[in-house]
Amino acid sequence: MSSIRITKEFHFEAAHALLGYDGPCKNVHGHSYVLTVTITGTPISDLKSAKCGMVMDFGDLKRIIKKVIVDRFDHALLLNSALPADLLEHYGEPFNNIITLDYQPTSENMLIDFAQKIKKLLPPEVKLFSLRLRETATSYAEWFAADN
Repeated sequence: MSSIRITKEFHFEAAHALLGYDGPCKNVHGHSYVLTVTITGTPISDLKSAKCGMVMDFGDLKRIIKKVIVDRFDHALLLNSALPADLLEHYGEPFNNIITLDYQPTSENMLIDFAQKIKKLLPPEVKLFSLRLRETATSYAEWFAADN
Protein backbone atom coordinates (compact mmCIF):
# COMPACT_ATOMS: atom_id res chain seq x y z
CA MET A 1 0.00 0.00 0.00
CA SER A 2 1.14 3.55 -0.69
CA SER A 3 2.58 5.87 1.90
CA ILE A 4 0.67 9.16 2.05
CA ARG A 5 1.45 12.49 3.71
CA ILE A 6 -1.26 14.62 5.24
CA THR A 7 -0.83 18.17 6.50
CA LYS A 8 -2.75 20.38 8.91
CA GLU A 9 -2.15 24.04 9.73
CA PHE A 10 -2.47 25.67 13.15
CA HIS A 11 -2.34 29.30 14.30
CA PHE A 12 -1.34 30.81 17.62
CA GLU A 13 -0.20 34.17 18.94
CA ALA A 14 2.80 34.45 21.24
CA ALA A 15 5.40 36.93 22.38
CA HIS A 16 9.03 36.27 23.11
CA ALA A 17 12.36 37.96 23.79
CA LEU A 18 15.77 36.60 22.83
CA LEU A 19 18.21 36.65 25.72
CA GLY A 20 21.56 38.22 24.77
CA TYR A 21 20.55 38.88 21.17
CA ASP A 22 22.28 41.82 19.49
CA GLY A 23 19.26 43.18 17.63
CA PRO A 24 15.71 44.36 18.28
CA CYS A 25 14.46 40.83 19.04
CA LYS A 26 16.10 41.15 22.47
CA ASN A 27 12.96 43.14 23.36
CA VAL A 28 9.60 41.55 24.06
CA HIS A 29 7.65 41.36 20.80
CA GLY A 30 4.92 39.18 19.37
CA HIS A 31 4.22 37.01 16.35
CA SER A 32 1.23 35.43 14.69
CA TYR A 33 2.72 31.96 14.36
CA VAL A 34 1.55 29.46 11.75
CA LEU A 35 2.52 25.85 12.47
CA THR A 36 2.23 23.34 9.63
CA VAL A 37 2.33 19.68 10.66
CA THR A 38 2.86 16.91 8.10
CA ILE A 39 2.59 13.25 9.02
CA THR A 40 3.07 10.17 6.90
CA GLY A 41 1.59 6.70 6.94
CA THR A 42 -0.43 4.13 5.08
CA PRO A 43 -4.18 4.72 4.79
CA ILE A 44 -6.25 2.37 6.95
CA SER A 45 -7.47 -0.47 4.75
CA ASP A 46 -9.90 -2.14 7.17
CA LEU A 47 -13.30 -1.76 5.48
CA LYS A 48 -14.99 -2.10 8.88
CA SER A 49 -13.15 0.91 10.29
CA ALA A 50 -14.93 4.26 10.29
CA LYS A 51 -11.52 5.70 9.39
CA CYS A 52 -10.95 3.46 6.37
CA GLY A 53 -8.89 5.31 3.79
CA MET A 54 -7.38 7.75 6.30
CA VAL A 55 -3.75 7.95 7.37
CA MET A 56 -5.05 9.64 10.51
CA ASP A 57 -8.26 11.49 11.22
CA PHE A 58 -7.54 15.23 10.90
CA GLY A 59 -9.62 15.73 14.05
CA ASP A 60 -7.35 13.39 16.01
CA LEU A 61 -4.27 15.24 14.76
CA LYS A 62 -5.91 18.55 15.70
CA ARG A 63 -6.56 17.33 19.26
CA ILE A 64 -2.90 16.36 19.70
CA ILE A 65 -1.49 19.63 18.38
CA LYS A 66 -3.98 21.75 20.31
CA LYS A 67 -3.14 19.90 23.52
CA VAL A 68 0.66 20.09 23.38
CA ILE A 69 1.25 23.24 21.33
CA VAL A 70 -1.62 25.61 20.63
CA ASP A 71 -3.40 25.56 24.00
CA ARG A 72 -0.08 25.87 25.80
CA PHE A 73 1.66 28.52 23.68
CA ASP A 74 -1.24 30.67 22.47
CA HIS A 75 -1.11 34.18 23.96
CA ALA A 76 1.90 33.29 26.10
CA LEU A 77 5.14 35.14 26.69
CA LEU A 78 8.03 32.77 25.93
CA LEU A 79 11.24 33.43 27.82
CA ASN A 80 14.56 31.65 28.20
CA SER A 81 14.84 30.25 31.73
CA ALA A 82 18.43 31.54 31.80
CA LEU A 83 17.04 35.07 32.02
CA PRO A 84 18.20 36.70 35.28
CA ALA A 85 15.71 36.10 38.11
CA ASP A 86 14.99 39.81 38.59
CA LEU A 87 13.96 40.14 34.93
CA LEU A 88 11.77 37.03 35.10
CA GLU A 89 10.10 38.51 38.16
CA HIS A 90 9.73 41.88 36.39
CA TYR A 91 8.00 40.26 33.40
CA GLY A 92 5.82 38.21 35.71
CA GLU A 93 4.16 41.32 37.17
CA PRO A 94 2.16 42.48 34.11
CA PHE A 95 1.82 39.07 32.42
CA ASN A 96 0.11 35.97 33.72
CA ASN A 97 0.88 33.47 30.96
CA ILE A 98 4.66 33.22 30.97
CA ILE A 99 6.38 30.06 29.80
CA THR A 100 10.03 29.71 30.73
CA LEU A 101 11.86 27.41 28.38
CA ASP A 102 15.16 25.60 28.75
CA TYR A 103 16.17 27.09 25.41
CA GLN A 104 16.28 30.35 23.51
CA PRO A 105 12.70 30.78 22.17
CA THR A 106 13.63 30.97 18.50
CA SER A 107 11.49 29.34 15.81
CA GLU A 108 14.25 26.80 15.26
CA ASN A 109 14.39 25.72 18.90
CA MET A 110 10.62 25.75 19.21
CA LEU A 111 10.40 23.30 16.30
CA ILE A 112 12.84 20.90 17.96
CA ASP A 113 10.72 21.04 21.12
CA PHE A 114 7.45 20.66 19.19
CA ALA A 115 8.74 17.66 17.23
CA GLN A 116 9.68 15.83 20.43
CA LYS A 117 6.28 16.51 21.99
CA ILE A 118 4.26 15.56 18.90
CA LYS A 119 6.16 12.34 18.13
CA LYS A 120 5.36 10.99 21.60
CA LEU A 121 1.60 11.29 21.00
CA LEU A 122 1.22 10.01 17.45
CA PRO A 123 -0.11 6.49 16.91
CA PRO A 124 2.72 4.02 16.17
CA GLU A 125 1.65 3.53 12.55
CA VAL A 126 1.96 7.28 11.85
CA LYS A 127 5.25 9.16 11.65
CA LEU A 128 5.98 12.86 11.92
CA PHE A 129 7.35 13.88 8.53
CA SER A 130 7.90 17.63 8.88
CA LEU A 131 7.04 20.81 10.72
CA ARG A 132 7.10 24.40 9.52
CA LEU A 133 6.81 27.33 11.89
CA ARG A 134 6.10 30.64 10.18
CA GLU A 135 7.06 33.56 12.40
CA THR A 136 6.33 36.38 9.96
CA ALA A 137 4.92 36.62 6.45
CA THR A 138 8.42 36.19 5.03
CA SER A 139 10.24 34.06 7.62
CA TYR A 140 9.90 30.46 8.74
CA ALA A 141 11.90 27.51 10.04
CA GLU A 142 11.42 23.89 9.04
CA TRP A 143 12.09 20.54 10.73
CA PHE A 144 12.25 17.32 8.70
CA ALA A 145 12.40 13.84 10.24
CA ALA A 146 14.79 12.73 7.48
CA ASP A 147 17.31 15.34 8.69
CA ASN A 148 17.21 14.14 12.29
